[in-house]
Amino acid sequence: MTHHAPRVVRRAVTAVALLALGAGCGTASDPSPPAGVDELTVPTPSPDPDDYVDGVDNPWLPLTPGARWAYEVTGGPGGGVVVTVADAPVTVAGVSATAVETVATFTAPGPGEVDVDGWMTTPTTDYYAQDTRGNVWWLGREGDWEAGVDGAEAGIAMLATPRVGDGYREALVPGGDGLTAEVAALDGTADTVLGELDDMVVIDVSTPDGLVQRGFYARGAGLVHRETLTGASDETLELSATTIEADS
Repeated sequence: MTHHAPRVVRRAVTAVALLALGAGCGTASDPSPPAGVDELTVPTPSPDPDDYVDGVDNPWLPLTPGARWAYEVTGGPGGGVVVTVADAPVTVAGVSATAVETVATFTAPGPGEVDVDGWMTTPTTDYYAQDTRGNVWWLGREGDWEAGVDGAEAGIAMLATPRVGDGYREALVPGGDGLTAEVAALDGTADTVLGELDDMVVIDVSTPDGLVQRGFYARGAGLVHRETLTGASDETLELSATTIEADS
């Protein structure tokens, strides 16, 4: 698959996994309209249920109940990753949230296949909710942390209107600095199983230990590619199949 972030300085690198994982690279992209991130409290320890809506339909991170994405992992141990949106909402931090289950598989998914047979890891379930402005928040991870409990705070998983240069925390978990993200470009392009996609949102995410990953998000389809810019991991995540279609 060929990837392009036309106005973003790129390095020859590869990527890793998981839906919710900033040190951004330099960019000369055209200015974007305000995203509203400056008016948000990120992270936030106590989400107000009145600030959230049912479901997640952000165009860059659509979490339709029952939707599934299968990714092939190249480099490192290889294999695959399957991400599935639960059918029913759950209540997290007092908010009606969408549960998303992620598993790593020993066998890479076949072309066009969203189901993978054979050995797989124990599922990891993350919780997301969309506010009234369209921003998607990461509220917690099952068995690990939940916003408002023991000092954990919710962060942004995807902005409603990403703006180049916007930076934010994806979460703040006790005992760690959490993940930070920065919007690197709004004009990423790639040849994918969904066809030639352009005008993708490109986001760089950093971990406290120096790992920086770059994700490409297509309108209507979500994450289609993730690569590692810096850090120990040397893997690439490529979308192999999904039950939803990107917007044309």
